[in-house]
Amino acid sequence: MRTREVWRMGRAGSLHRLARQTESLSDPGPGEARIAVKAVGLSFADLFACLGLYSATPKGAFIPGLECAGVVEELGPAVPPSGPGEAPVHPLHPGDGVIGLTRFGAYATAVNLDVRYLRPIPPGWTLAEAAAFPVQALTAWYGLIELGAMKRGAGVLLHSAAGGVGLNALAILAGFDARVVATVGRATKRDFLVERYGMRPDQIVVRDRRRFGQQLDGALATLGLEGFDLVFDAVAGPYFRPAYDRLRPEGRLVLYGAADLMPARPRPDYLRLAFRYLRRPRLDPLRMIAENKSVMAFNLIWLWDRADRLPPAYDQLSRFVKKPPFVGRRFGFAEAPAALRYLQSGESIGKVVLEV
Repeated sequence: MRTREVWRMGRAGSLHRLARQTESLSDPGPGEARIAVKAVGLSFADLFACLGLYSATPKGAFIPGLECAGVVEELGPAVPPSGPGEAPVHPLHPGDGVIGLTRFGAYATAVNLDVRYLRPIPPGWTLAEAAAFPVQALTAWYGLIELGAMKRGAGVLLHSAAGGVGLNALAILAGFDARVVATVGRATKRDFLVERYGMRPDQIVVRDRRRFGQQLDGALATLGLEGFDLVFDAVAGPYFRPAYDRLRPEGRLVLYGAADLMPARPRPDYLRLAFRYLRRPRLDPLRMIAENKSVMAFNLIWLWDRADRLPPAYDQLSRFVKKPPFVGRRFGFAEAPAALRYLQSGESIGKVVLEV
């Protein structure tokens, strides 16, 4: 038995309900490891869950957070291999530094995790960088490679390119020699991509909902593209249709979020959300047949039920993502509410991390 600190939501619906608590943590069970958490990665899924706008949010009270990094403190009883020749489930030892995935519960100073969701921290990475890696990198991998069927030299529209998913996506796209049009919400993020990642200013669009189609046409012309082979979209809203209309035949639009619905305040304005929801994009499947275009959507939370998919996913990622993630802002563990408000502001670049 161990004492830990957690940030707990009494129930979803308002960031004001996030409260810091002290509680006991049981010993790790079979196939589990107890991790002393040193850093926690924040994501938009955390925000949407706290605001009650995430379909996978647990009922009642819950601890937010899908990813962390820390040190193995104790191992529970080993689970025997399920088949002949299968490796033991955890070749881990106390003191090992690990990256952890959890279906909620990461906003804590210690967690018990199934060892199948743990991975050694790559050499040279800090704990904050390790905590910034799994959710965003796996999202980029699944959306671009598994669903997007990336091909070498493809023309790609990448939304939110300066965010955690976007920067991982840029690394993957570089491995495919893709021709990328990147979009961002602020000019400071465009400048960041130019200065730190060497992108050309004319391939970066600072989104303007009133003339987004014209912005895309200008960027396409600059790159000598007639349209996009792939659109990777976490924004949706008024930016969805102009991007879809510029897909080439056989093109795919992969949707994994709707940041345009993000409330600006600690609790949702349901009237405004309802108005935006009613104006959401609509497509005619029969017309899509004639256009030979596809729209795919996913929520990475499903991957928690398929632990067997994680090792090959990480192996593929290691071919493209060779540098540690960019951590744009660090907050102390006691500052979790402020960290979430900062992420909600839209000002963040790269990853926001809590450090214990």
